[in-house]
Amino acid sequence: MGQTLSALENEMDVLGHKPYRARQILDWIHKKRVADYDGMSDLPASLRAHLMEKFPPGALEVVRTSGSGDTTRKFLFRLPDRQLIESVFIPASPALYGETSDRRTLCVSSQVGCAYGCKFCASGLRGWKRNLTAGEITAQVFHAEKITGERVDNIVFMGMGEPLANFENLSSALEILNAPWGFEIGARHITVSTSGLAPQIRRLAEHPVPVRLAISLHGATDDVRGQIMPVNKKYPLADLFDACEYFSSRRKQKLGLEYILIAGVNDSPEQARLLAKHARRLNAKVNLIPYNTVEGLPWKRPSETRQQNFVRTVRAGGVVATIRREKGHDIDAACGQLRLRAEDEQAPTS
Repeated sequence: MGQTLSALENEMDVLGHKPYRARQILDWIHKKRVADYDGMSDLPASLRAHLMEKFPPGALEVVRTSGSGDTTRKFLFRLPDRQLIESVFIPASPALYGETSDRRTLCVSSQVGCAYGCKFCASGLRGWKRNLTAGEITAQVFHAEKITGERVDNIVFMGMGEPLANFENLSSALEILNAPWGFEIGARHITVSTSGLAPQIRRLAEHPVPVRLAISLHGATDDVRGQIMPVNKKYPLADLFDACEYFSSRRKQKLGLEYILIAGVNDSPEQARLLAKHARRLNAKVNLIPYNTVEGLPWKRPSETRQQNFVRTVRAGGVVATIRREKGHDIDAACGQLRLRAEDEQAPTS
């Protein structure tokens, strides 16, 4: 449904029903995991009819579930307009940046495709189609739990799309994910990752749900970052770091810096030293990610020796840094890969 409690209470008033019905509806959806209005047995038939007319079911269709040898599972969903999105479920996953955890993490998408064109990413290879609604974002959690039989207790907005470019729907989704009447996932267990939209980072700092923030940095200088991330032209590192410092001034949580290691592009010792310098300035932790190969793109991951030298150099700069070993490498787990494969399979042949 994708409605917040206050929005649904207003709808109840418009439809001529008591406001308390809104909480009943949300209890069915989020506590009892019932999305079919006919199954909401304590609601009057007239209200169920109104709901069907006002909020027709737009459930995601499960197109494909890929299991992994390392227990990661990836879901390909079809939206009501036939567009495809992905989510990745990582059971017993370590928390980001080396924290010990047995969380059950879901990596969710926020858009169909992406308009920001990061050169190493599969999500934007076929451009941006549209934003996801708050309901389509949160439905990924609903269906992942239904498929796996496990409760998702950690959310990362690191799937397809740029979350902060879909700010209004993201804002509603965060409230639904966090609220006691929603999925009730703690704000410290929700991470929003951005390619660096500085003005929206400042807006997120004011959001009532104090989520964590991760920056997809991937380059420690404007020259290197600009080669692989077009967004850096609009929001260079100076602007990005100013926004990050503002965010940190409003939040207690440490920032995370995501850094995909790409052979011959951003894996030099100098980049490692500068990355450590930036992380110290921002009081941030660093998450190093060896590049996950994407068919059709020229990039490669550095050798194991190169990776270890890089992380040692960052740590020598007095920064907490970890290397995240990609789970799901055998199931095309990089953002957008499964969608591209499915679209190719469905494309008409000449």
